Amino acid sequence: MTRRETGFDTATRIVAGDDGTNYDPVAIALHWATAVLVFALFGLAISWDSFAKPIQETLQSLHVSLGVLLAAVVVARLVWRWIPGHQVGSIEAGWVKLASKGAHYLLYVLLVAQVALGFLFRWAQGHPAGFFGLFAIPGPFGQLDRPTRHQIHDFHEWVGWAIVIIALLHALAALYHHYVLKDRVLKRMLWGNGRS
Repeated sequence: MTRRETGFDTATRIVAGDDGTNYDPVAIALHWATAVLVFALFGLAISWDSFAKPIQETLQSLHVSLGVLLAAVVVARLVWRWIPGHQVGSIEAGWVKLASKGAHYLLYVLLVAQVALGFLFRWAQGHPAGFFGLFAIPGPFGQLDRPTRHQIHDFHEWVGWAIVIIALLHALAALYHHYVLKDRVLKRMLWGNGRS
């Protein structure tokens, strides 16, 4: 237990199954849910132009629903990370630690920006952000003019590419740690945490 950790912090660690050196199951699930959603959303966005109009509309609707889900996952990740007792210390040192932290913070900023741009673009089109037909989140304004919609769309696309490129570099770095450096960086984000 660290000097600043309280009884509540310790209790949340115990409930989460976390010993302070590994990521807990909730953090792991939210991490992998984010990864799956990011690549699914990206895959939909770069592929729907290959299909006929009705399929395009279905894929775009799926993209919006998964985007709403991503927003919920990102909020959950941030809240979970900010709860005292869920911060896991870095096992890297020096510039590697700084690069790792920088990449993580950049990904969080880009994910929040991407979610915001997704909602903004949907609302700029004059549509609510629907979630699998169960509910819809209406926009605070009506349809915006075409140049503004195009600009929002372009920002949304650029941020999407940036997230995917950084996420791939992040994955390659984790594999480098696992196979070359043979440390526990990747294992800490896997179920079971490589404790054997």
